[in-house]
Amino acid sequence: MYVVVGFVLIKVVPGKEKEVYEKIASIREVEELYPLFGEYDMIAKVVVKSIPELSDIVVNGIRSIGGIVETKTLMGAKF
Repeated sequence: MYVVVGFVLIKVVPGKEKEVYEKIASIREVEELYPLFGEYDMIAKVVVKSIPELSDIVVNGIRSIGGIVETKTLMGAKF
């Protein structure tokens, strides 16, 4: 089975972190989610079966949440 792992860095409007965290955590494909200190406010590990599915989760799932101002998606690789 083909598995795609994406790490999504997320910037959030100040004061909306908890609300955004709870909404992202409810997305089934988000296997891990951590608050961060620094340039980004959170990082989400998304595991799906295809690159188009990853794109859909990021664009229509994560980015559609109110309070998110920016995302950056990194795809995992195997050596």
